Amino acid sequence: MNESIAGTKPSPGADRTPSPYWNPYLAGVLLGLTLLASLLTLGAGLGASGGLARIGAEVESWIAPAHVAASGYFGPWGENPLSYYLVYMLLGVFLGGLVSAIFARRIEPQVERGKAATARRRLALAAAGGILAGYAARVAGGCTSGQALSGGAMLLTGSLIFMGCVFAGGYAAAYFVRRQWHD
Repeated sequence: MNESIAGTKPSPGADRTPSPYWNPYLAGVLLGLTLLASLLTLGAGLGASGGLARIGAEVESWIAPAHVAASGYFGPWGENPLSYYLVYMLLGVFLGGLVSAIFARRIEPQVERGKAATARRRLALAAAGGILAGYAARVAGGCTSGQALSGGAMLLTGSLIFMGCVFAGGYAAAYFVRRQWHD
């Protein structure tokens, strides 16, 4: 059994049976319809990195507003960088996932890891990977969801090549981290 974040075993009440997962084909069709609705109503696809960057600009403006205004990257977004559809989409995805997990009884705060890795090491590796992926998404001009969903739906060559590289890179990187999951 995995440790919880606090390092203790889950409470006895956590033995509730969760709801079954959705059929992946149905979930895929619904995701496709969501993308279609976004393209028809907003004229733009789905993604997350733009929302995160704008939230970062807002938080930084609380600390150093003059620096943000003078920034060549954040400055063009104006005084209210949160006025952007991807910010609300990102918050909606987070809240929707949270509500879904609560109703499906799938909330159990824990650190998923193998026995060979400590919870602290797993969290450090996850944070490092997240920071690297976030930086790469901003350098590349979009995140994997924007590339895979929006670009892939339009059959853009660059998006299809990107997704092939993501899977190849994932398999290659697995060699270095799989030892943490062999129990």
